[in-house]
Amino acid sequence: MAKINANYEVMYIINPTLGEEDTAALVEKFKTLVERHGTLTEVNEWGKRRLAYAINDLHEGYYVLMTFTATPDFPAELDRVFKITDGIMRSLIICTDE
Repeated sequence: MAKINANYEVMYIINPTLGEEDTAALVEKFKTLVERHGTLTEVNEWGKRRLAYAINDLHEGYYVLMTFTATPDFPAELDRVFKITDGIMRSLIICTDE
């Protein structure tokens, strides 16, 4: 039997050169997107942290960790939106049920 909903964690890194308003707008955009397609459990903004390696000649990034519950088809759409959004340096979505 297929799962109806699953628990996920997503970590994404925002470009640190964006202003505070732009960073807050990106966090709010993804919170709203998750809430439309599932249940948002927690948003944990870690703030600026040093990267393990340079990405696009940047050595810092603004880290955000979100946990949510959604249908199994939603993470693919969320990943697509991360990839086409300016200001997102990296993202990783993990299913925590397994």
